Amino acid sequence: MKVEITESVFNPYEVIAQYQSSLDKDGRFGATASFVGSMRDFNDNQKVTGMMLEYYPGMTEKHIEKICQNAIEKWSLLDVMVIHRVGEISIGDAIVAIGVWAAHRGDALDACKHILEDLKSQAPFWKKEQTKEGQRWVKNNTSGYVKSEE
Repeated sequence: MKVEITESVFNPYEVIAQYQSSLDKDGRFGATASFVGSMRDFNDNQKVTGMMLEYYPGMTEKHIEKICQNAIEKWSLLDVMVIHRVGEISIGDAIVAIGVWAAHRGDALDACKHILEDLKSQAPFWKKEQTKEGQRWVKNNTSGYVKSEE
């Protein structure tokens, strides 16, 4: 398992690929699920030009590690990786990269979604957005999961 909080800009696809290349090549994982979240230019029907993302050092990493460990146990995962940005974030920057490796796709997909939703709703991060009108603290995360109709 890898959990990292960073102020550095990163390429999420390279980070996921690099981590996967470090995993055992014994054929145990048949599925990789990933999620990449990036900074968008709007929130609450208002244009956003940037964001400061703060966290509680030590507590945040422990929280994310607990989320990942719970997912590993619940879904029989082989490995999990979460990289999360903090500090000044520009439009288009990757904020979070999640990688989940499992024997089967159902476990990988379900666990990836679970980790993401917990990060968005429970992990100790605080967002301050920059708009034309000035700065504002984000009180609630956006509703991220929308069930599609089939």
